[in-house]
Amino acid sequence: MSEPRTSTRRRIHPAWIVAVVAFLALVGAAGFRAAPGVLMVPLQTEFGWSTTVLSAAVSINLVLFGLTAPFAAALMERFGIRAVTAVALVLIGAGSALTVLVNQSWQILLTWGLLIGLGTGSMALVFAATVANTWFVKSRGLVIGILTAGSAAGQLVFLPFIAALAQSPGWRQASLLIAAGALAVVPLVLKFLKNSPADVGALPYGAETESAEGGATAGGTATPGEPAVPAGPRRNAAVRALQVLKRASRVRTFWALVAGFAICGATTNGLIGTHFIPSAHDHGMAETTAAGLLAVVGIFDILGTIASGWLTDRFNPRILLAVYYQFRGIGLLVLPLLLSAEIQPSMIVFVIIYGLDWVATVPPTAAICRQVFGADGSVVFGWVFAAHQLGAAAAALAAGAVRDATGQYTYAWFAAAAMCTIAAVISATIRKDTGKQAAVPVPA
Repeated sequence: MSEPRTSTRRRIHPAWIVAVVAFLALVGAAGFRAAPGVLMVPLQTEFGWSTTVLSAAVSINLVLFGLTAPFAAALMERFGIRAVTAVALVLIGAGSALTVLVNQSWQILLTWGLLIGLGTGSMALVFAATVANTWFVKSRGLVIGILTAGSAAGQLVFLPFIAALAQSPGWRQASLLIAAGALAVVPLVLKFLKNSPADVGALPYGAETESAEGGATAGGTATPGEPAVPAGPRRNAAVRALQVLKRASRVRTFWALVAGFAICGATTNGLIGTHFIPSAHDHGMAETTAAGLLAVVGIFDILGTIASGWLTDRFNPRILLAVYYQFRGIGLLVLPLLLSAEIQPSMIVFVIIYGLDWVATVPPTAAICRQVFGADGSVVFGWVFAAHQLGAAAAALAAGAVRDATGQYTYAWFAAAAMCTIAAVISATIRKDTGKQAAVPVPA
């Protein structure tokens, strides 16, 4: 017991070193999520592929991105955070690099869809929740907010360069930039991203004592009665993920989170992330200008997500979710009126508000999963995130079909605004005590 206590008195707690490397890994993985909206128009110009075809590639990616997440959470418990993260970054880099060789529409389904979908799915937001739950007892909401902001930071870092390269010399160089960004983080992950505090002889940040089961007992801000997050690996990762889904599916709160997060994915990755640039292009705005607006979204996304994590540590996460969804719906409702060839002040206001709200839903959603499902919380969040990506995939494909059928995206924006109102109502009515019975230990 003396060694862990000594390690917690280091000037920099090892948990924060892990958090920094995890943040950089998320930045590297986020490159592709910024790419489809920028690369869609150049690919259409060169190959003549329809918006629906390219939207289908994005949809496959988003489906795999979501469905991989809960299994990735279980794999991180089985093989460790470091190994899963390194493999995921290699898949993203390979998928991005191989994209430069495509000349048939089915090939883009394999690179954009299969390879990058599996890679980004293993680096999904469940990764942030797993790191926070394993390494932190204190300030978990803030840490999840910071790590989630890594995706926004990746958009901010890559998007302007992707847009510039897509214009000249071309979209292939933009794909290679994404591959390089993902692969550059792999050595840092292998060296600094430890699997658990036990690997460095420390306790989770904010923990004071070690429990008899090998977990940590929190001091200060820990949730009373919350099961300790297991430090060691578990067997049968796929079986564990499915067992957790079976138990969680009996709890009403799980389905409320699933519904809300599906709408969250539809209105972020599915619509704005995929179709904002093509929609702005339809109104005469230059692609680089529209990409710059999304980069500004990334700036305020970082601020909004970190602030949301701070708020989640202090306020009812259910109310926060309801407020976030409703503000997003208002923004989508007025978006068709704001799009034009030139940037107007009203568009800047939209970009700021939407940026603050982009993934602000993640910290309160992860907090509810942890509060309701205890030690299963990270895997449950993986399944909830799977719904997020299924909603994103459906919206990406549907919006592309709407664009091909009507010549504009207006109906897609209005439908998304209505869905946000539904998500706000669902979130506000989540009951606090529905899942206490679900926090059952999982057999090894």
